[in-house]
Amino acid sequence: MDSEESTRYVIVRPEKGRFKDLFRYALLGAATSSSVDVEEDRRWVILVSILVLKLIAIFSIPMYWTGRFLDFSLNLISLNGGSLFRLLHNFLHANVVLPERGSQTFVSTIGQLDARVDLQFMTTEEEEEPFFKPQLGNRALMDLCIMSSKLAYENPRFIQNVVNLRWMMHFVDFYHCWNDFQKQMSTQLFILCDKPKDANLILVSFRGTEPFDAYDWSTDFDYSWYEIPNVGKIHIGFLEALGLGNRDQPSTFYSNLQGKYTTNSQSSLLSGIDSDEDDQSFMSQTPPQEEKTAYDIVRTKLRSLLEEHKDAKFIVTGHSLGGALAILFPTVLVVHQEMEMMEKLLGVYTFGQPRIGNRQLGRFMEPHLDRPVPKYFRVVYCNDIVPRLPYDDKTFLYKHFGECLYYNSHYIQKNVKEEPNKNFFGMRFILSQHLNAVWELIRGLTMGYIKGDEYKEGWFHILVRIIGLAFPGFSAHCPTEYVNSIRLGKESSIHMSSI
Repeated sequence: MDSEESTRYVIVRPEKGRFKDLFRYALLGAATSSSVDVEEDRRWVILVSILVLKLIAIFSIPMYWTGRFLDFSLNLISLNGGSLFRLLHNFLHANVVLPERGSQTFVSTIGQLDARVDLQFMTTEEEEEPFFKPQLGNRALMDLCIMSSKLAYENPRFIQNVVNLRWMMHFVDFYHCWNDFQKQMSTQLFILCDKPKDANLILVSFRGTEPFDAYDWSTDFDYSWYEIPNVGKIHIGFLEALGLGNRDQPSTFYSNLQGKYTTNSQSSLLSGIDSDEDDQSFMSQTPPQEEKTAYDIVRTKLRSLLEEHKDAKFIVTGHSLGGALAILFPTVLVVHQEMEMMEKLLGVYTFGQPRIGNRQLGRFMEPHLDRPVPKYFRVVYCNDIVPRLPYDDKTFLYKHFGECLYYNSHYIQKNVKEEPNKNFFGMRFILSQHLNAVWELIRGLTMGYIKGDEYKEGWFHILVRIIGLAFPGFSAHCPTEYVNSIRLGKESSIHMSSI
């Protein structure tokens, strides 16, 4: 298992197959894009994965334009008084304010669902200036992580304005990063320090699954994996999002993970290609020199910041897909034996994170994340579907690891190894899922009156909750639930169901 030839992987490529191919595969097998034999009881798993990915691909363009229209419409309404009546009034008086995408006032769909940007814990009793002690178990740190994860969905100017002027911290930069499989800058993240000089805390926040981005949802539902000997199987889509390979050229994963890794994304991607023909076709598609990958950017910038701020430690966070990248980044650091940098890791907080690998990967990483104290915390809210993806059973092989902070729909916290209903689609959980959705709608309508204006939900969020009556797992994935869980959560020592 030490050579490239012995590398094992499974790659699902729905765009390369027709429906008659799927029918033949369902009956006969004949996996054509896998380097391992697929057992009979796993055939249906790959079949279902391909069908879901094909369905997402069919709706990719309508999803994109729906998202663009919704973003523009919601910002148009919010900039003109927050109601259709005020918008009409401004239109009749020729005073309509048009939204400008990328400006400090342009808010994402996630931001429209939950307009909160301020941190709840800005001071201690002893000091009046904002700060965050670099220690786990600090409620202020958890609040900073979920708010940073939510803020990552916004544009760079909006983020910089919030970090510098509202949080009174130091915005380092926002990065668009190259995904060589998708041939676009599809991975986003930003970095901040708690202060510009002599910082104690450096935070890296990865952007998560965007609601109308078919590529992001395809990554969450993808079944493809790549196996690193003595480490474990890792989700290929997440590796690609970090810029560590391209399924069109599986040898690139070997180059970036098991071979000699370089910080030049082009050379590392090209180093595993054998034939002249492949080399020419692949080289024509490589990004320009300035288009760097997320792994290269974060590792290089962190090294620079840790050298500048001698006493600082860093934390990595993200919601949804961003959470998967947040835990995968330190995993690859360990694979690359970046132990000096790992000693500076304060912790990893993820929210609604999908599974990134198998049980062996968890066993490989746990010693690096549990000693001398736990450093990895995976927060899951109630019936959120994304932490249940990809499937966790003998067929799918994917497993969670790390400490799970589970919150039910009353925001009661319980520390567990695995969230209830780990695969979501169990028949015995259907009733409780929909009952939860009804309760969440009632709670959304009344919460502002009970908990205060900070928790009041607008018409758009209530509409999403109504849709959630039919699709409870998707509405439960909203960052709002995670903000509320961190701020309102109470620990419980008794057994609790998902409801």
